[in-house]
Amino acid sequence: MHVTRGLLNQAADRGLVSPQQVEALWQFLSERADERPGFRPTHILYYLGGMLAIGAMTLFMTLGWERFGGWGIVAVSLAYAAVGLWVTEVLRVRRLWIPVGITATFVVVLTPLAIYGLQDALGWWAKGFVYREYHTQIDWRWVLMELATLAVAAIMLWRYRAPFLVMPIAVTLWYISMDLTPFLFGVEDLSWELRRYVSMWFGLVIVLLAFWVDMRTRGERDYAFWLYMFGVIAFWSGLSLMDSDSELSRFLYLCVNLLMIAIGAMLARRVFAVFGALGAAGYIGHLAYDVFEDSMLFPFVLTFLGFAVIYLGILWQRHEHAISGRLRSLLPDPIRLLVEHRH
Repeated sequence: MHVTRGLLNQAADRGLVSPQQVEALWQFLSERADERPGFRPTHILYYLGGMLAIGAMTLFMTLGWERFGGWGIVAVSLAYAAVGLWVTEVLRVRRLWIPVGITATFVVVLTPLAIYGLQDALGWWAKGFVYREYHTQIDWRWVLMELATLAVAAIMLWRYRAPFLVMPIAVTLWYISMDLTPFLFGVEDLSWELRRYVSMWFGLVIVLLAFWVDMRTRGERDYAFWLYMFGVIAFWSGLSLMDSDSELSRFLYLCVNLLMIAIGAMLARRVFAVFGALGAAGYIGHLAYDVFEDSMLFPFVLTFLGFAVIYLGILWQRHEHAISGRLRSLLPDPIRLLVEHRH
């Protein structure tokens, strides 16, 4: 439920709370809202500015930086990091927690650039590779940069406790899974089939890690969000790109997506529901365009099913508390407490 000042005033008009309590409660909720990311103009500007700065040092890095040479890249990276740390400390003192996480993340994403420059300066870097390819090419030579990034991210997360710092950790873990696969399997280039399997299984592992983090941290700050995000994307993408040679395998794909929707509802994690719905819609599209291409009845049956689902939603709303209570009573206590906290 979205609580507004007007809703609290209505509660005061009915005598449920006093006007003084409304003011104190609204002040408390406003402070909590400022600490949690939301679709507000201030937060949009925070993230837009942060992603521009982070993107400049990662995805949008130009080849012109190679002209600085190894030691030049190290010097510029350290200077940027020093400024980023100073800004982060200033914001921390002012208790602006969302910008703190963004600027701290900016410092973390400078790590692979600094390590690349150091390796290049010491003559440890293979010719023909440039930093810009770090985000586009799979190669085991990036692993040292990735391990250093994880170490710096862990230190920054320990220092600032900002959930946004989990984002570069999740991305770097994904990079490592891809870069180590050719080395472990003894191949030069990853086939698309192997990439799909790696993505799917890596995503599943990250989702389980996110669930473990979710179980361990049930405070105001959501440290599991980015792990869930990248884990679900990697798992669903790998699964959806698999070759399906039978209707049974496609139906199982539908079942997995429906299970994702159920998990999303249970854990109050929308990312499961969004991608599960996309997968279910894809399966229905397959039925419409391939299996029942010439059927006159399929649109009518699908319409009936749609209204049946809406009716189930109405029944669920009427008996939600009773059904939810019974279902949650079947869960282990740690999971039940997590679900109740999220709802």
